[in-house]
Amino acid sequence: MTRAHIELILASFLMLFTELVLIRWTGAYIVYLSYFANFVLLGSFLGIGIAFVRARKKPDLFRISPVVLALFMGLVIGFPATIDRTGGDLVYFGVQAHGLPVWLMLPFVFIATAVTMATVAQGVAVRFAAFPALEAYRLDILGSIAGIVAFSGLALGGFGPIAWGLVIGALFIVLFRHPSLLQWGAIVALVAVLAIGALRADTIWSPYYRLQVGHTQDTTFIDANGVPHQTAVPTGSDHDYDIIYERLANPPSSVLVIGAGNGNDVATALAHGAQSVDAVEIDPKLMAIGVEFHPNQPYQNPRVHQIVDDGRAFLERTDNTYDLIIFALPDSLTLLAGQSALRLESYLFTKQAFEAARDHLTPGGTFAMYNFYREQWLADRLAGTLTGVFGNRPCFDLGQKVVDNIGQFSVFVDSLTHSSLRCSTVWNPEGRQIVEPAVDDRPFLYLRHRSIPAKYLATLLLVLLVSLIGVRLAGGAFKPMARYVDLFFMGAAFLLLETKAVVQFALLFGTTWFVNALVFAGVLASVLLAIELERRIRINRPSLLIGLLFLGLVVAWLVPTDALLGFSVVPRFLLSTTLAFFPIFVANLIFAERFRDTIDPTAAFGANLLGAMLGGTLEYLSLLVGFRALLFVVAGLYVVAYVTRPPLSGAVPPPNTGSTRIAAETAT
Repeated sequence: MTRAHIELILASFLMLFTELVLIRWTGAYIVYLSYFANFVLLGSFLGIGIAFVRARKKPDLFRISPVVLALFMGLVIGFPATIDRTGGDLVYFGVQAHGLPVWLMLPFVFIATAVTMATVAQGVAVRFAAFPALEAYRLDILGSIAGIVAFSGLALGGFGPIAWGLVIGALFIVLFRHPSLLQWGAIVALVAVLAIGALRADTIWSPYYRLQVGHTQDTTFIDANGVPHQTAVPTGSDHDYDIIYERLANPPSSVLVIGAGNGNDVATALAHGAQSVDAVEIDPKLMAIGVEFHPNQPYQNPRVHQIVDDGRAFLERTDNTYDLIIFALPDSLTLLAGQSALRLESYLFTKQAFEAARDHLTPGGTFAMYNFYREQWLADRLAGTLTGVFGNRPCFDLGQKVVDNIGQFSVFVDSLTHSSLRCSTVWNPEGRQIVEPAVDDRPFLYLRHRSIPAKYLATLLLVLLVSLIGVRLAGGAFKPMARYVDLFFMGAAFLLLETKAVVQFALLFGTTWFVNALVFAGVLASVLLAIELERRIRINRPSLLIGLLFLGLVVAWLVPTDALLGFSVVPRFLLSTTLAFFPIFVANLIFAERFRDTIDPTAAFGANLLGAMLGGTLEYLSLLVGFRALLFVVAGLYVVAYVTRPPLSGAVPPPNTGSTRIAAETAT
């Protein structure tokens, strides 16, 4: 392998690694990016696409990429943002008291991300152009896989921003060969900016949050991404935690706490005589804070079993039954991935999740949940779901704590056996219209109606507008792209296929960062396998490939994702992998076979890029129709792509053209 091969792999490694860092960094300081999941991702796509469109143009933007990257990350940490938490049909959680307004910050983040990634991706594009198409494509994907593995490895090892900066800095130094004084300064500044976010004594970076920890005499305060999140208090100092046990006819012996966090609910269960407590928490750092700082040290008690896992995934895997199951305010301040509208807790509040909890109760067992429900329709929705699952209206209590813009502490307790409860107040809808339950296929608890909120529509229109302008300025006239209309629709379709895979594995195996990383690595592995096959066997059978793709889509539609939950882990993994990745693999074969023969790769990629932007906006159709119905959209887009594909002419492309990583990941 020559130096040129190694440099392309390293440049692709740098590009994907930087993209992942930007998603984590901006989400940690700009809270409302948690509610516009693919904003940074689409900005990255746009920037990478523009870099490839202008791969042969001057100046070389890669030379200034560390300067631009350090500046952007410094501005993000300097201007953390607010979020509008007023009521309505879409509920937001989390607030910061300062920063630029959303209408200014969101466009800045999207455009700045695109500009930053364009400078980094220029280093890939220039090196990519020096190889034959599929060879460059293969090296690019190898580098991208290495980037995902490295970032995931650092997360697994508990390393945060300083390690990110050192990796990025080392890659810049190797690729520049002989960095200039300006480049050295920018690299040092980049590491310094990242260190600011990591070296503060009160700051801990978990796989999901930037946590800040503060203490008073007997209380520990925990902020997540700058938002007050949890408070560790001594048992008995807050009566609200005892309300659940006051509603039980008999004290529980075995308790499951989902969303155990710092340990308040675990300590309360022990104080009420529980002999066994399974404490499930998705964030290992939050649990570690509880181990170190909770005044009652509940996690050190031998009756407590610490479990770091997604709550719904644990319910689906365990065979244990419990006298009491508590959903202990498991509201996250972040989303699952850079795409999809899934929050970390989305699959905990569906009808099927409550049924899973019910099925793990002992005879006469009880289920409890609490939160701050500032919107009446949201509390009614959950209470109505519980009533349908348990056959009884739940006990309903209002606690003492009231937080501005969040609401009053509210507790629901329910059981299949009414005699197991001692309700002082029962939930009463009083003639109000109850919103239908959230379900696994459409797990959007905080969205009142089947709609795309106006705030989302405005940001999505902005994405499309900026994308059009960016491609136009970088690539020139749109006319040359007219012959690649089919690639446009392929781009839109593949992003939806990838989204479907992400949410499918989240339901089946948990909404953890590790599962998410495995899915994206699997997508890239599918791309690599398709490339290797196309390099060795020139298929030239688009009709056969589209038929295989449709077969995969039909099978995926006929087998609902939640139907696989009944299988044990190994067969569930094998079945879900086949259902999700067979269409992805075939879609990559279709793209590789078509792109290989493009006469004008720049125009082809421009069309493909715009399709990816369209796919990112169509993803929000899931808010209306659910994730499963996205397969119909995918099928329709591939039909249009097949119909608009020009006839095979036997044209042979120039030797040094090819596709790109973004095409592989999101626009195939």
